[in-house]
Amino acid sequence: MYFAALLARTEDGWEASDTELDDVETLSDLTDLAREASVDEDTVLVFIEQEDAWFGVVRVDGEEDPRIFISDATAASRSSYGEILLTDELLGREPGAEDTIAALEELVGLDGTEDGEPETTPDNDNDDDDELDADAVPAGPLGDTGVLADLGLPEAELLMLRTDALVEIADALGAAEVLETVR
Repeated sequence: MYFAALLARTEDGWEASDTELDDVETLSDLTDLAREASVDEDTVLVFIEQEDAWFGVVRVDGEEDPRIFISDATAASRSSYGEILLTDELLGREPGAEDTIAALEELVGLDGTEDGEPETTPDNDNDDDDELDADAVPAGPLGDTGVLADLGLPEAELLMLRTDALVEIADALGAAEVLETVR
């Protein structure tokens, strides 16, 4: 079960709204959604939480690039909403490199075997298991740990959050009451 909400900073404090992510397929879509909720290009925070498995915070300040923090990248990678946040840039990958390699391998059939030959034989140990996967998602927190520092939640405290994280974040920002109205 997921919970997603937007917190938009205004002159009068924070305004919260729950949000549906059904039409959001990319980080760009999510950023556009946040900018639509913005008043005078003020800060907008997008919270996404999957029942005690992981949470993510996306901060959008006007036209600046979004800043992202994910509490557990491995758990988020198993989630369709988490995959939206786990961009190539956040993971330190060359943008589109994975797609390009996969397309080339499919085009020329580079799977390392001859047609009709099995990929591994029972007599052969496959040493590939011992190698680190370059596309693996790192375990634990990932992203901008200072994403909320200037709003009242220091990096160290953000890294310690586990359950009910969004409530604790909203409390630190002085937005607990408005977040509770959409929860």
